[in-house]
Amino acid sequence: QVQLVESGGGLVQPGGSLSLSCAASGFTFAIYSMGWYRQLPGNPRELVAAITAGGNGNYVESMKGRFTISRDNAKSTVYLQMNSLKPEDTAVYYCHVRILGSDYWGRGTQVTVSS
Repeated sequence: QVQLVESGGGLVQPGGSLSLSCAASGFTFAIYSMGWYRQLPGNPRELVAAITAGGNGNYVESMKGRFTISRDNAKSTVYLQMNSLKPEDTAVYYCHVRILGSDYWGRGTQVTVSS
């Protein structure tokens, strides 16, 4: 079955960096676009960045220049490098894939940006 397992969240000071990972299994990782979403307290889940099967990254405007999405098909893993973090980036970050019209999510990893 499809499994997505996020890791790498934690507490970081404003201006700091974190690198998130999402290990995927149960499907042919290399042929699917992958995405990172986040959910702020009291808000709906929102797209952060997505990467195509060919490795092209797309970002929400507010994340451009600060976040970088990448993938390693040999490891079936997608990454999100987050720099210059702000308190408003505090959220649970989720990995996502859509396969044949069905959405799959990981359990999420908490990112807290606070001094």
